[in-house]
Amino acid sequence: MVQTTLSSDIELPSFSIVLETENLANASFDGLSKALSSLVKQDIPPGRANEVLLIDSGDAPPELLRQLCDRYPWIKVHPAPSTTGYYKAKMLGAQLATGEIIVYADSDCLYESHWLRTILTTFTQADYIQILAGETTTRGTGPYGTAMELTYIFPQYSGKTELTRTSQYFLNNVAFRREFLLKHPIPAELPLYRGNCVVHVYQLHQKGHIIWQNPNARATHAPPDGLSHFFWRFLLIGHDYYWQNRIVRDSDRKIPVTMKQTNVEKCDPTVSSLGEKFKIFRDRISRLFINNPRHLVYFPFAIPIMLASVLLIYLGYLITCFKPDYLLKTYDLILENGV
Repeated sequence: MVQTTLSSDIELPSFSIVLETENLANASFDGLSKALSSLVKQDIPPGRANEVLLIDSGDAPPELLRQLCDRYPWIKVHPAPSTTGYYKAKMLGAQLATGEIIVYADSDCLYESHWLRTILTTFTQADYIQILAGETTTRGTGPYGTAMELTYIFPQYSGKTELTRTSQYFLNNVAFRREFLLKHPIPAELPLYRGNCVVHVYQLHQKGHIIWQNPNARATHAPPDGLSHFFWRFLLIGHDYYWQNRIVRDSDRKIPVTMKQTNVEKCDPTVSSLGEKFKIFRDRISRLFINNPRHLVYFPFAIPIMLASVLLIYLGYLITCFKPDYLLKTYDLILENGV
């Protein structure tokens, strides 16, 4: 393991920060303002970046963007077609950026004040570090927050402090050497809502690349905002889980990815080890109470919400088994019509 150090004397690499507005299609506009405010509070000012790119696919009101640019003059808004999805926006940012390091942030995340310095300093420690992930967890209060910290995508903070290898990254808290990322781009044309990072990690591991994680680079992600977002987000987690398993399996068999075929006899979300899932949940719950013992008070009231979220994941998986493109197409149609 490599010990992480933070020193203001180290000459940092040039860097660019990339955000997008696509997340705002189903989240609070206030989240973008708070995310930018957390960047302002970094002990390395965002103005030191070669550029802070905000890829706008039309999901933020023009007046809001004007206000943010007036408040934060270091933002460069780059308009993109409304059809530009989350991963295309992220890769577009990498293509437009000029920094040696591409630092990815999200419009619905908050970052601790030493987050940016931690990432950049770590890259100076070894040339072999091409990808560096931080730790992202879900933030929330009350019974709903407790439930989301246990069942939503992001794990609890690990409590570790040393640089180590990892088997995952989240695109809201990760950095790449730009040349490496352009040679090994995140796949954008996949039948997933989110989770392309899982496929990317698989591809990188197949080529022998290592993903490093510095647990000191910490962020919090907003939970689903409102009943509709909760309902669809957990259904789509099931959708993505099905497709991630299938893409990886078919990649091993050299089968092209397509939505036109399905394999119902293997359509069982319990197939990837119930024991493994129980271990993940057990680890989450133990870390939850260690990180914040107040969750003990809310836990009994969070159980119904947790059960509902797990049921939606299972339902989304089963629906996708029989109709592989149904959920994602329906959700896109809902967003398009503003329902």
